[in-house]
Amino acid sequence: MAFMVAVDIHVYVGCVLFPDCQRGRQIPHSWHLATLKAEQSLAAWRNNSVTATARLPVSTTLLHRPIHPNTVSISSSELLHLIDLSRTPQPDRFVRSIDLRIVPRTSMSSSSSLLAPGDPSLETEAPQAAVTRERPLDLDLQEKFPKPYLARAMAAVDPSNPEGTKGRDPRGMSVLQQHVAFFDHNGDGIVYPWETFKGLRAIGIGFVKSLFLAFLINLILSYPTQPGWLPSILLSIHIKNIHKAKHGSDSETYDTEGRFDPAKFDAVFSKYGRTHPNALTEDEVTLMLKGNRNMYDFIGWAAAILEWRLLYSVAKDKDGLLQREIVRGVFDGSLFEQLRDRKKSS
Repeated sequence: MAFMVAVDIHVYVGCVLFPDCQRGRQIPHSWHLATLKAEQSLAAWRNNSVTATARLPVSTTLLHRPIHPNTVSISSSELLHLIDLSRTPQPDRFVRSIDLRIVPRTSMSSSSSLLAPGDPSLETEAPQAAVTRERPLDLDLQEKFPKPYLARAMAAVDPSNPEGTKGRDPRGMSVLQQHVAFFDHNGDGIVYPWETFKGLRAIGIGFVKSLFLAFLINLILSYPTQPGWLPSILLSIHIKNIHKAKHGSDSETYDTEGRFDPAKFDAVFSKYGRTHPNALTEDEVTLMLKGNRNMYDFIGWAAAILEWRLLYSVAKDKDGLLQREIVRGVFDGSLFEQLRDRKKSS
C-alpha cells in the first residue's frame, strides 16, 4: 500500500512574505497556520485496483505531535521538517508538494500590504544600538503559547502556565489586585499597616524588618489609592484602586490598569537571564534594576530595588537563583501563599 500526502498550508506571518523558504533559507519566527490539511490517497491494488481518497488533518507522523485541524501554531523547525519531507521520499509516504499561501494578519484579501523579505520593521536589534543586542527578546514566544502580546486581566500566564496558576480563583480581581489581596486578612478590600505587617511576617520576613516595611509600604501606597482627595490617617490601601499606585522604573509586567503582560514578563528573562534562561542571579537582578530605570524617577528606582531585593532574599533557591516560576508567582500573589504554607509546615 502506497501513501501520497499533499500538504496545503495557509499561513499568517504578520505581513511578512518569505518566498525563499523552500530554498533552505532561514525561516522567520511567528508562523501561524490558519489551516493545515493533508489529502491522503490510498491505492489498494486488489482486483480492479480500487483507489480510495480521504481528507484528514496532518498527523503526528508528519509533525511528531498532536495538532488541531483548524488552527495551530507551527515552529520554524517543523516547517523545515515538512519541507525536508517534500524533498526526500519516505518508504511509506512522501510529501508531494507544499503550497505556502501567505496573507497579512490585518486583511486576508489584500496582498498589497505584504512586506518584502528582511523588512527592517521586524528587526529587534539595531546595528547602531548595542543595547538592543545585549538585551535580546524571545523571537519565538508566540509559538510557545497563544497571544503573548495580549495583557491578561486575571491570570499570570507564560509558556509553562498558559492558563495561569492552576486551581487559583482570581475572584474577579486583576493580577495586580490579587498580588495585594494576600495582605487583606479580613477580605474587606482594604489593607491597613497591621495587615501588611502580618502578611510580611507570614512569608518569613523578620519582626523588625516587617514593622519598618509595613509602615513604609502603606505610607507610600495609601494616598494614591484613596477614593477621595483626603488622605487616610490610618494609611489604608484600597485594593480596588491599587493600579493608581503603580510606580515607574519597573519591568512593566503590570500595565497601568493592573493587567499582566506576558511579553514584558518574558523579557525579564530573555534580556537578563544570561547565566540560566529561566532564572536570575543576584548580579542579573541588579542589571535588570539598572536597565529598567526611568530618568530622574527616584521613587521608582527605590521601590523597584526594595521589591526585587526583598523577593530575592525570601525566594532565592539554594544555588542563589531566582527562578522564573517563583517570579511569576509573586505577580499574582500565589508565591505569598506558598511561602506562608511552607513557613507553617516548618
